[in-house]
Amino acid sequence: MPIEKINQAPTRARDMVLLFAITLAVITYVDRVCISQAAPEMQKDLGLTKEQMGLVFTTFSLAYALFEIPGGWLGDRIGPRKVLMRVVAMWSIFTAATGWAWNLSSLLVCRFLFGVGEAGCFPNLTKAFSLWMPANERVRAQGIMWLSARWGGAFTPLLVGWMLSKDHLGLHYKWTFLIFGSLGVVWAVFFYRWFLDNPKHHPKVNAAELQMIGNTAEHEIGHGAIPWAQLLSNRSVWLLWLQYFCMSFAWYFYITWMPTFIKETFPHFTDIQRALIGCVPLFFGGIGALFAGLIAARVARSLGGINIARRAMGFIGLLLAAVMLLISVWLRQSVANEVAGQSLIPILSMFAVGLASFSNDLALPGGWGACMDIGGKHTGSLSGSMNMMGNFGGAMPGFVVPIVLNYTNPAGAAVLNWNAVFYMFAFVYGIGAVSWLFIDSVTPLEGYSNEPQTHR
Repeated sequence: MPIEKINQAPTRARDMVLLFAITLAVITYVDRVCISQAAPEMQKDLGLTKEQMGLVFTTFSLAYALFEIPGGWLGDRIGPRKVLMRVVAMWSIFTAATGWAWNLSSLLVCRFLFGVGEAGCFPNLTKAFSLWMPANERVRAQGIMWLSARWGGAFTPLLVGWMLSKDHLGLHYKWTFLIFGSLGVVWAVFFYRWFLDNPKHHPKVNAAELQMIGNTAEHEIGHGAIPWAQLLSNRSVWLLWLQYFCMSFAWYFYITWMPTFIKETFPHFTDIQRALIGCVPLFFGGIGALFAGLIAARVARSLGGINIARRAMGFIGLLLAAVMLLISVWLRQSVANEVAGQSLIPILSMFAVGLASFSNDLALPGGWGACMDIGGKHTGSLSGSMNMMGNFGGAMPGFVVPIVLNYTNPAGAAVLNWNAVFYMFAFVYGIGAVSWLFIDSVTPLEGYSNEPQTHR
């Protein structure tokens, strides 16, 4: 390679890759969260019970989970360019179709196929990062991407509430699904025209930037079968699956039942006020993801390695999330007795839920960074399997929450019922926190041993 090219200022084409990831993360969560805000009207129009709406939420999560590994494996096999273009177009079509569902069965089909498409998103964005980003920028990129995802989800309830409100746009909910679905189609076209799987072949990348990116041979596409034997025999892989299951089990509440919880717990609020309060958990979660990504390198230097830093941030993050949910319950009980009917009640309790989401996402970039370090050329498959386990966990609140509410509410005390739900989520967060203490997040699959590489 000519010396004069290496001495050039490096280009920043990889920033465009990050921009594509940011915009897709926003689109993903906008499309995903939209239905939770539209759920009350959809239930009314289609004659659905709360249990049936929970089944709709669960159907998406199950499809999303089941197709994570196939989606990640395809990225390892044929590259994220081809996979992302196809899956984004697919889920965008079924986002639009959701608004035109005419009964429970058609709605279930739309949400299942929507989940099939979205399953390929984050494993393939992670694969793209492993091919385009220097090793020291990957966790930061994950933090920025998840900030965008969370904030996309955070402001969707407010945006949809504004679009649906008769005092503002007054649209029927079906038009919101159509508008949001069209965004993904536009993204897929622009992405496919610009992105290449190998930065070496991209005309916008010079030799200096390639040198910064470094050798990504261990992440290159085109390998064969998923290494099931290595995945299933690796203790850290199992623990990564467990912590993500626990994290998603609790977190999915924020994008499924949260609007219903707010409506039943704070009935004196207007629709726009409820939508604004509903933004709090995902807004704080985005800050947590970005904060974790930005401080990861500094924490690693302070604690003596990436592995111990990820353990510390994962354990502390999920443990604090559990504590914050318990504080939220305490606030709703004790503060309500002192200042019943005052706006201080929802503000304080939802602020605590927001801090739980912030703490949750402190563990998020480290988990996805571990997939890149452990997975190597199987990054797509491993990250897909982790996200699959997470979404099996995420599928459960859809039907578990109504069961808990019915079991703990024979007399109709809604606030007490939701408190029982929060206790359940706090307990699961605790299990996820403990699992992080035993994860070796840096030793590759092919070089796995019982001794973690704490020097990294």
